[in-house]
Amino acid sequence: MTHPMIEQLKGKLVISCQALPGEPLYREEGGVMVLMAKAALEAGAVAIRAQGITDIKQIKAAFDVPIIGIIKRNYEGYDSYITTTMKEIDELVEVGSDIIALDATLRKRGDGSTINEFVQAIKEKYPHQLLMADISTLEEGLNAAKLGFDLIGTTMNGYTPYTQDETEGPNFELMRQLVEQTGKPIVAEGKIHTPEDLAKAFEQGIYTAVVGGAITRPLEIAKRFIKAVPQ
Repeated sequence: MTHPMIEQLKGKLVISCQALPGEPLYREEGGVMVLMAKAALEAGAVAIRAQGITDIKQIKAAFDVPIIGIIKRNYEGYDSYITTTMKEIDELVEVGSDIIALDATLRKRGDGSTINEFVQAIKEKYPHQLLMADISTLEEGLNAAKLGFDLIGTTMNGYTPYTQDETEGPNFELMRQLVEQTGKPIVAEGKIHTPEDLAKAFEQGIYTAVVGGAITRPLEIAKRFIKAVPQ
């Protein structure tokens, strides 16, 4: 049976509102992403994916909508950077993230554990916490399904060394394979730059989709237009 929180996302759009240090919209004190979230929700998004404790706190305080929380943090020896250790899980639980997303690829982990062992530890510590797997391949998606993730997203496809040359845009074939072979709610995420991309993603049978850069990252958006200017 699908959790009511997950049910709210079915056939709808989640918008990712993130800014990292060094990006134009990043402010240590926050205040910017909560406005991005306001615009996203007024447009019809049903949930927000947010990064970092400050932004998650501010968005949760302002709006009563599901939050997919992540923390991007680099650790020496880890190939992954999205919610990589129990420290990030603890922080995201404490701030009330409705769903926690984490890198569920099969890449090297600096503590020597496998993703399977990490997820087992999370489930033992927080048995009721909803979890989303950010994966890059069908094999990783099948593994995530076996681990009992509540949502499986194509987030990392094209962003791992072994998938970076697969497609320029969204990997619709991977979406379709995950829908057909996992029996889990599949989230289309990554490189969805146009409404046409999004419509095609839903045609693959996905459960929900996350769009971020094409909506909430003006530097990325502006660069795509600048590339089209004749030199």
